[in-house]
Amino acid sequence: MKKLLRYTLLLAAILALKTGRAQQTNPYRDSVIQLYGVVMTADSLRGIPSCSVIVDGKGRGTITSYDGVFSIAVLKGDKITFSSVGFKNRTIQIPNNLKDNQYPVIQLLVTDTAFLPATILLPRPSREQFERDFLNTTAPDDLYETARKNVDDAKKRLLINSLPADGREAVNYQLRQQATKAYYTGQVPPMNILNPAAWADFIQAWKRGDFKKKN
Repeated sequence: MKKLLRYTLLLAAILALKTGRAQQTNPYRDSVIQLYGVVMTADSLRGIPSCSVIVDGKGRGTITSYDGVFSIAVLKGDKITFSSVGFKNRTIQIPNNLKDNQYPVIQLLVTDTAFLPATILLPRPSREQFERDFLNTTAPDDLYETARKNVDDAKKRLLINSLPADGREAVNYQLRQQATKAYYTGQVPPMNILNPAAWADFIQAWKRGDFKKKN
């Protein structure tokens, strides 16, 4: 009985020692901080919406609200970067000696000014070149001119000959072919070479240039 009690006390002491060491070596014990605040412009103190609040090296973060307010859980010693389009980035570090688990900040961002290279506008070298370029400039068509070109007979014929048939036209053509074949079953189909109407259509198509080679 005494030996069992001795082993029990020894085991309890070992477990207590391991627990104490684990708590001492755990770097994240009592290190979680709630970082919250507002991000504003430095000149007018307006809240910056959709500003990125990124924890460096951790691959996580958040964005500010419409009023520039944010809140995120971080660790002591983390570096936080605030970035937004049109402003210079700003990085802060969470202090390691915080006694509270909350850390409020009011972060001001400075406008980032970008200077473009100078551009020099020069006129035409001569009056003759200006007149030539002005006369050769093609003005874009207005809506009336575009509509007029779209209903032109020559353009419609060109579109009919160049555009492929859609599904409905292909099916209707196949059905007409089958109907014609069934109609003339058992007899010789008529020869349109002796049809005056067919010859008139051929002559009109030849005059329009439908049989010319198209590039």
